Amino acid sequence: MGLAMRTVQVGWPLGMPLCRPLGDGLHELRVSLKGKQEARLLFCVHDKTIVGLHAFFKTTRETPKGELELAKQRMRAMQ
Repeated sequence: MGLAMRTVQVGWPLGMPLCRPLGDGLHELRVSLKGKQEARLLFCVHDKTIVGLHAFFKTTRETPKGELELAKQRMRAMQ
């Protein structure tokens, strides 16, 4: 995850397959781990700074609404 985050910091803006925009300024950093695990970091860019809002292991095809809402809540609190 750290190496992927560094790639984002150096090369922003990036697109798929590493980053996916989720709308309203929220982005998803996508990392495949050993054992077929998928890790996700939801982040935003605030004042030219990449801010990690929430990380989780993805277990379903869609991003769970609770994970999205938590990241959005943290993003609103920051602004």
